[in-house]
Amino acid sequence: MGYVAVKGGTRAIEESLKRLQFERLQSGKVIEVEAISSGMRGLVDQVMSESSLYSEELAALAIKQAEGNPEEAVFLLRAYRSTLPRKHYSRTVHSAEMRVERRISASFKDIPGGQVLGASTDYSHRLLDFDLLEETTASATAWLEQYLGMEELDQEAFAQEGRFPKVLDYLRKEGLIADCSVDSTEPDDVTRTSLTFPATRSEKLQILTRGQTGAVTSLAYAVIRGYGMVHPTVGELRVGELPVYIDSPLTQNTDEDEAYYIGEIKVTEVEMLVPATVEKENGRKELELDFGYGLCYGQNETKAIAMSILDKSLEKGDKSIPTQNEEFVLFHIDSVESTGFISHLKMPHYVTFQAKLNDVRKTRKQSTEKEG
Repeated sequence: MGYVAVKGGTRAIEESLKRLQFERLQSGKVIEVEAISSGMRGLVDQVMSESSLYSEELAALAIKQAEGNPEEAVFLLRAYRSTLPRKHYSRTVHSAEMRVERRISASFKDIPGGQVLGASTDYSHRLLDFDLLEETTASATAWLEQYLGMEELDQEAFAQEGRFPKVLDYLRKEGLIADCSVDSTEPDDVTRTSLTFPATRSEKLQILTRGQTGAVTSLAYAVIRGYGMVHPTVGELRVGELPVYIDSPLTQNTDEDEAYYIGEIKVTEVEMLVPATVEKENGRKELELDFGYGLCYGQNETKAIAMSILDKSLEKGDKSIPTQNEEFVLFHIDSVESTGFISHLKMPHYVTFQAKLNDVRKTRKQSTEKEG
């Protein structure tokens, strides 16, 4: 699409930016980046996931600058991300090494290691807590001291013992779900090369985890409402910290024992069980279990579940069904692409619209002359 440069209006634009600053500051109060990072955990995690940049501080800064608008915050953070050099590539991260904070299964009541409810709004009443209007730093500190002082709560022991076996591994041992073969192919990078079709699995998963949370959730909802999938079940959902290692930048040694530990990232991982009917010999049909996969930054459970549903849906590849059409799904869930194109409609289209207007006038004139 081509655009004609619009000259002039520099002063008007400068005044518009001043007005934007005024709207943010007119109350006379400034929200600190640290307050956003600690008090808006869900929004911070969402912005990090959609930006493909793991930094709670920078995500909080983008949210502050965008005045809480997640699409604008993601745009800001992706733009910043594009300026960063890539100094290292981490070793393959194995989710079985996750230090789990929350772990549930909707498929089995009793799972090896037990269910860990952790922190979640799933068990709250969803009623407005008007006490928060009167909350102070002093009251928060007092609550924390009481909570952390409870004798039955041993945070240190839990942190050390927070590793659990994977639920799906037990189904594989029974032969009820297929084994996953190891694929050592180097993944494609959608931030460096344009997406092409048919997309590879690595490209699909990257686009899904970067996708706008609402869009990914809406399409996954469409899938289970009848667009290509029967009711799936969460085999395992886990939230926790994953250790990240890099090889030594000074030597060519790739021995795992010589890798450097550089920190942890919090992620949400979902393995979704999906029943599938498979046709066997002589037209005999048999019910089997398959699974979809989702993983994204932070505690972002709804998105990870939706991602796992779309992962499996896209695998079927029936283009007559929108939620199985990879081009339809992958091109439309990206927040920067979609909001950018919608927002560009506010930009000057003077020349193109005048051309359309002339066509309308010409057509109207020809119609009138014909009637006359």
